[in-house]
Amino acid sequence: MRLRIKELNYRTEGPLICVLNKKDAQNLDIHASDRVVIKGNKKEAIAVADINDGDIIKEGHIGIFYEVANYLGLEKGHVEVQLAKKLESLWFIRNKLEGKKLSKEQINEIVKDIVENRLNEAEMTYFVAGCFSHGMNMEETYDLTKAIVDHGSRLELNKKIILDKHCAGGIPGNRTTMIVVPIVAAAGFCIPKTSSRAITSAAGTSDTMEVLCNVSFPIKKIKEIVKKTNCCLIWGGGVDLAAADDRLIKVRRPLSLDPEGLLLASIMAKKNAVGANHVLIDLPIGTGSKFETPEKIKVLKNKFIKLGKMLGMKVTVILTDGRQPIGNGIGPALEAIDVLNVLQNKGPNDLKEKSVYMAGLLLKMAGVKDSMRKARDILESGLAYEKMKEIIKAQNGNIFTAEQIVVGKFIKDIIAKKSGKVKEINNKKISKICRIAGAPIDKGAGIYLYVHLKDNVKKGDKLFTVYSNSKKRLDYALRLVEDDGPAVSF
Repeated sequence: MRLRIKELNYRTEGPLICVLNKKDAQNLDIHASDRVVIKGNKKEAIAVADINDGDIIKEGHIGIFYEVANYLGLEKGHVEVQLAKKLESLWFIRNKLEGKKLSKEQINEIVKDIVENRLNEAEMTYFVAGCFSHGMNMEETYDLTKAIVDHGSRLELNKKIILDKHCAGGIPGNRTTMIVVPIVAAAGFCIPKTSSRAITSAAGTSDTMEVLCNVSFPIKKIKEIVKKTNCCLIWGGGVDLAAADDRLIKVRRPLSLDPEGLLLASIMAKKNAVGANHVLIDLPIGTGSKFETPEKIKVLKNKFIKLGKMLGMKVTVILTDGRQPIGNGIGPALEAIDVLNVLQNKGPNDLKEKSVYMAGLLLKMAGVKDSMRKARDILESGLAYEKMKEIIKAQNGNIFTAEQIVVGKFIKDIIAKKSGKVKEINNKKISKICRIAGAPIDKGAGIYLYVHLKDNVKKGDKLFTVYSNSKKRLDYALRLVEDDGPAVSF
């Protein structure tokens, strides 16, 4: 059926959606949520149909969302519309829900349909649920990793050694990437770092780096930045690297589903997409981290190494202390202050030492002798700070010192009500307080932490300060400080 386009200024940021008049839908035997093929401009899109009684879409017209118009390159005119065949990938997803092993071809078809926005969020969630309930073997995990890379863009840099790192997250602060990258790049090695934004934490690396400069660039510009500085610190979601993984992360987020196979594929696909051949993986362990038991994390460590070999990468995995925040600042601006202070040899010391250790390991993987001393010398001599300033300039930024960074204007000090030794810092509650205060959207919101495990505290000492740019949000955050147990325990 030939229908006239009516562009609707709606976005889904994902699935392709169209709206049909009820009479046209009946004539085509199309029901709500059926898929239709829309042909126009020598292209065709497969979209999910919604049905309208006629108050918005008149008979003989089709309403198309922004994503459909953008895909077809059409805003007006006519298109041919017909009922689409059922997607094969839906049968493969059902197979996974039944616990069956998926073939390379089946996984590739699922990923292809995810990237082309043919699967809606419910259908992608079923795929995640199948992987969560029944797991994935190493062959499936490898095939998924390759499919994610093959259906996205690649950063072709033509370098013999390309280094990369990743932390599995869950620890407030822990902004080592922004220190490790300039150390490694200042040593003469290529380290194109793509990072994520926060999902459940107060800040991701990209949220924090965005305090200093831009983090969203097209592939061509990223190559220019890397050529100029030997590195980059950009948001992976801003380019089409591992696009399928970004969509899967969205549907994993509401229930915090982290199936092992998807976790492995998610991390390693992004490393493979930038051409990394030497990768350091940081897995924090301890109460309040993603991994609270050593048994599970040791199995995961071995799988990272095995998957790395299958992908032609040299992978080193370290298990680090995840029982408390790393650094003092938690939230984009406060973490950026910590980073710039460490780069200028002002502390905090725990963030400095972990960053030097990780940078030293990466340099060792690249064949550098006495790599730990080399990493420390580069940091303490100021070379890493100079490299960071290069990166900020290359990424169109102009914030180079901690003093330039603006934090939340509404603040409240949280005071110790008794004396004692710090026994526990609740990572999850710390992150939650920061998010309620406005982080990461409010860059100046968060917490500045004054104590760490085993510190002796006197009654009346400051434990932490809460920051926000909203008085209401600060009040909400302070209510949480008083509820559900203390963030800092003695």
